[in-house]
Amino acid sequence: MSKASKVVYRPIGLASGMAGGLIAGVIFKQVWKKVSGRDDAPGATQSEYGWGEVLLASAIQGAIYAVVKATIDRAGAQAWARSTGEWPGD
Repeated sequence: MSKASKVVYRPIGLASGMAGGLIAGVIFKQVWKKVSGRDDAPGATQSEYGWGEVLLASAIQGAIYAVVKATIDRAGAQAWARSTGEWPGD
């Protein structure tokens, strides 16, 4: 990948990463609501929740974020490669 392409791709990658974070947050809220029956997930410093619930919420949130991020990153890389003929990671 040329230096110019890397410079152009970087803001696109950052913007898609932020969008992915927002999408993952929305998905997590819906999944957590179905799993726990509560609107909000427990925070690590909220004393009314036990370790199990806090860690379960964190694990689910992390898994969803990772899958959404990988999906968006991969789709963005494929779109970039189709339009430029270069894979962004190369």
